[in-house]
Parts: sequence; structure tokens; C-alpha cells
Amino acid sequence: MTVTQIVEIPENRRLSIEVPRGVPTGSVILSFTPASKPIESHNCPICAQNTDPVTGNPRYNQETIAAIEEGMAISRGEIPAKRFNSLSEMLDDLERDDPDE
Repeated sequence: MTVTQIVEIPENRRLSIEVPRGVPTGSVILSFTPASKPIESHNCPICAQNTDPVTGNPRYNQETIAAIEEGMAISRGEIPAKRFNSLSEMLDDLERDDPDE
């Protein structure tokens, strides 16, 4: 199990951590990776850590990042969510969105 949380290190360099109840008690390895660039204003841990800390390779392609951003904009109410009355209506909409097929 991996728990990721982006935090700001204060001047006194002291952090207080709350661990989710689902994490079992006992020994753990606690590690941190300083951010190489400023974190996006919406503090999305997925978008802020688009590179794998071990390999340095991108975790997500541009299409995936765009989909994540769209979902976040929908959740903030910036763009309306699509609503469907049936599965066939949704599938028709999906087919119209994919010009390659």
C-alpha cells in the first residue's frame, strides 16, 4: 500500500502527519521526494507528480493528463458534466468523440 500526500515544508521544517485508518499499524518506511518544480495551484497529487520518482519516466501521456484535468474541472463546476438517459445514448456519444475509429 502506498499513501501519497503533497505537503509544504514550513520554515521550522516540522511536519505533523495523519495516517488514514485503513493503513495497518506497525513499522513503515517513510520517504519524501522534493518537488523539482512548483506544484499546480489545484494541488493534484496525480498532476504534480507526473514523473516516476524512481525511473524519471513520465507516468501519464498527454491524453491521460488532459482527461484528469477535465475531470477536475467538472468536479469544480467549471464545465458541465455529460448526462445520459441510457447506455446506448452514452455509447453513441463515445463513438462520436473518437474520430480515429
